[in-house]
Amino acid sequence: MRVLVVDDEPSMVTSLRRGLEAEGYAVDVCFDGEDGLWRATEFDYDVVVLDIMLPKLNGFVVATRLRDAGREVPILMLTAKDGELDQAEALDCGADDFLSKPFSYPVLLARLRALIRRGSSHRRSLPVVGDLRVDIAARRCWRGDVEVQLTARELAVLDYLLHRTGEVVAKQELLRHVWADDERVTINAVEVVVGYLRRKIDRPFGRHSVETVRGGGYRLAADGG
Repeated sequence: MRVLVVDDEPSMVTSLRRGLEAEGYAVDVCFDGEDGLWRATEFDYDVVVLDIMLPKLNGFVVATRLRDAGREVPILMLTAKDGELDQAEALDCGADDFLSKPFSYPVLLARLRALIRRGSSHRRSLPVVGDLRVDIAARRCWRGDVEVQLTARELAVLDYLLHRTGEVVAKQELLRHVWADDERVTINAVEVVVGYLRRKIDRPFGRHSVETVRGGGYRLAADGG
């Protein structure tokens, strides 16, 4: 799952990024509305966390322009404490939900999961390939009727491969999507997670769904292995 955080408070951005990445999300950040609007227009995100008070363009303008451009990405807008007018305007501008600052981090996570579930139900059904399926919002994976326990990072990699079934996905692309190009993370991290995935979704079931493409990356077999 890929999240865009648009907020001009460095400490807030740092805290959100660390927390969300620890939950397995890939996180991009912007510090002004103009950059946030450009990123949310040019790239696909599962949800946008958008502050109201931003340099260049405020959150209301960003949300309005995204909706005018036909972008349906779920938006969680961060509003001022007791800001009823802000909350009303946020919804009128196209935000799907709002959260008043200061907020509880567990509540933020729950709101994001709810928005992702709603957005997924509008955009796509649960990805299913053969007898392999994933509900990324609920953090669950099944091989047939057997539920397989995966970490947040393993789920994120598998979800991306499922939505690119039959295509070659470069290791660098997985690194960019799942780890948000974190400079501390190397390609080796991708290889390790894919190795863990194979031990959980393939080997116990005698399958070979995650194929290695020499010089390219990985490909999820069209029949689910």
